[in-house]
Formats: sequence, C-alpha cells, structure tokens
Amino acid sequence: MDMMVSTLQQQRAVTEQLRREASIKRIPVSVAVTDIIKFINEHEQEDCLLVGFSSQKVNPFREKSSCTVL
Repeated sequence: MDMMVSTLQQQRAVTEQLRREASIKRIPVSVAVTDIIKFINEHEQEDCLLVGFSSQKVNPFREKSSCTVL
C-alpha cells in the first residue's frame, strides 16, 4: 500500500511539473532568431572574435612566452 501511495505522489508531482511547464509563455523560433540577430548586430563592435583585440596584451589567448630575457 505504501508503494502505491508513493507512486501516486510521484505521478502527482510529475503532473504538477508538466502543468507548470505548459503554462510558460513561449515565443516562436523565428522571433527568437530575429532577437538573437538583432543582439549580435548591436554588439558587433564589442565582440573580440569579430574585430580583434586592441593589443596583444589584452588577448587572453596569446601564447605565453616560456622564458624571459634578463
């Protein structure tokens, strides 16, 4: 009997979670893609992968020198 109650509680929890997920407002993929493209275009000048770094010292991907000259 306890196992049936436990299973019933689990099913109720799953049902409640599915109801919460179903009530979430969603937007069409085309609208989301348009928003992403707009964001990319607005922030294009700040993207180091597109415009590069102002100097090599700012570049976190630069090769570190293995030795230093004294």
